[in-house]
Amino acid sequence: MKLTVVTGVTALAILAFMVELLRRRQLQEKYAILWLAVSVLIVPLAFFPFLTDNLAKPLGIVSGVSLVLFLGIVFLLLVTVHLSWEVSRLEEETRTLAEDLALLRSELGQPRPQDLAAQEVALDDQP
Repeated sequence: MKLTVVTGVTALAILAFMVELLRRRQLQEKYAILWLAVSVLIVPLAFFPFLTDNLAKPLGIVSGVSLVLFLGIVFLLLVTVHLSWEVSRLEEETRTLAEDLALLRSELGQPRPQDLAAQEVALDDQP
């Protein structure tokens, strides 16, 4: 019984935390929806653990806890793959933007910020 209460309170705390991050605009909506859905799913399962056992039996899984752990691992694997995809996409976009900026600077004849910093250091070193 105590584990049920701790799990339920934890799920509610995570739900409240996600809502607060979303309210402060510190978490994008596309990620917030995912975590809110997970929290909303976990809350009833936390307070009514027999639901996981009833769901596990027809699937041939001995325990509801095993089903929850398996689904948790699959979920985390999917989140990891998605975030890896996002990082790869953003790296490509950053590289493209840096190339475009370099081309624009060369067309305008403006020096790069690193060149300006080197010139300032050289001027500071002169007597």
